[in-house]
Amino acid sequence: MVRVKRGFVARRKRKKLRREAKGFRGGLRTQQRRRHQAILKSRTHATRHRRQKKGAMRRLWIARINAAVRQLGMSYSRFIAGLKKAKIMLDRRALADLAVNHPADFNKIIEAVKSA
Repeated sequence: MVRVKRGFVARRKRKKLRREAKGFRGGLRTQQRRRHQAILKSRTHATRHRRQKKGAMRRLWIARINAAVRQLGMSYSRFIAGLKKAKIMLDRRALADLAVNHPADFNKIIEAVKSA
């Protein structure tokens, strides 16, 4: 039987993992087996936290809209219900941006919601 020498293939794989583990502390960076386990775990966390980041941004938008709406004497839930009633199709991201950067335009939306 002919033996298979995987010199550069194995080295390339290890180098790739070494680059990915840059910045890890202690043996998680230097020891091959622990490095591999740490990378697998870090990928799991990265996937989970990408999902969590979306929820965190939504909570931030809601907090900003709520703060802007309360200054004008309305609650967040009544504002959102009024938006649906007035058939204003703006998402929370756009509303939060308007509330922070364009308060005059946001006031017009609130007036439209109050009149509806």
